[in-house]
Amino acid sequence: MEIDLADVKAEVEAVFADYERALTTNDVEALDRLFLDAPTTIRYGGGENLYGYAEIAAFRAGRPSAGLERRIDRTVITTYGTDFAIASTLFYRDSAPGKVGRQMQSWVRTADGWKVAAAHVSVIADPAAATS
Repeated sequence: MEIDLADVKAEVEAVFADYERALTTNDVEALDRLFLDAPTTIRYGGGENLYGYAEIAAFRAGRPSAGLERRIDRTVITTYGTDFAIASTLFYRDSAPGKVGRQMQSWVRTADGWKVAAAHVSVIADPAAATS
C-alpha cells in the first residue's frame, strides 16, 4: 500500500478544508454531505457519543451556531492507498483559553466523494499553556 500519494493527499486536503469552512460557518447541509450516510458512522464529540448518520445529523441540526470560530494547528493528513485517509488537527478557541481541542477523522472515498466515516473531538488543558 502506498502512503501519501500526492494526488490523493491533495484531494483529502481540499475536502478537509471544505469541512473546516463548513464547520466554522455552521453550514449544516455541507457538514451532513461530508459524513458517510451509514449506521456505522460514529462521531465522538466533546459532550456526546453519536452512533449512525441520523444521530450525527440531528446533533448538527440542533447545535448552536455562535462561537464556532477556531484556529487549527499541526494538521496532519495521511492517505493510505487511494481510498482511505486520516486527518488529525489541534484547534484553539478564544472562548476557551488554556485549552486545546483535538480532532481526528477517518475519511473514505465513496462513489459520491470523500466522506467522514468516524470522528473524534475532545478538549483538554493545553500542555503548552501549562509550561509558559
